[in-house]
Amino acid sequence: MSEEQMNDSKFSRLFIIMIIAMTVLTIIIAVLASFAASDVNAKLDERSDIENTQATAARIAPVGKFSATTVAAAPTEAVVLSVEDMYASCAACHATGAAGAPITGDASQWSARLAKGTDTLYNNAINGINAMPARGGNSALTDDNVKAIVDYMINQSK
Repeated sequence: MSEEQMNDSKFSRLFIIMIIAMTVLTIIIAVLASFAASDVNAKLDERSDIENTQATAARIAPVGKFSATTVAAAPTEAVVLSVEDMYASCAACHATGAAGAPITGDASQWSARLAKGTDTLYNNAINGINAMPARGGNSALTDDNVKAIVDYMINQSK
């Protein structure tokens, strides 16, 4: 064997030994990492189970509780509106003449309606007529409120 072949042979053996050593080292590192990761994964799974249980419990928890006891309502003061304040809901049409509504303050538009009598005006205002909805679209108004508003518009239109 020549010296060159011998160097090649030594190199090949050394190279094979290094490859085997690196492979064994890689396997050892992989096994150690697997053991370490299994503990971490177990803790993460535990934490995830706890969080999921808590989140599910929060999602399905009742919004309120039933109580058979009655609670007295706090007394409230009645709000008394002036006729001018109540007229504000009617003014959307009666101030502009929208949908054929007679304009408040225009005696010529109210004269034909007044000729039919105030009872007819009251009835039309309470129940609605043509494009005008019942109570002018404000269902919170009582019959007496509507009559007071009609009287107000008539007085403004004389």
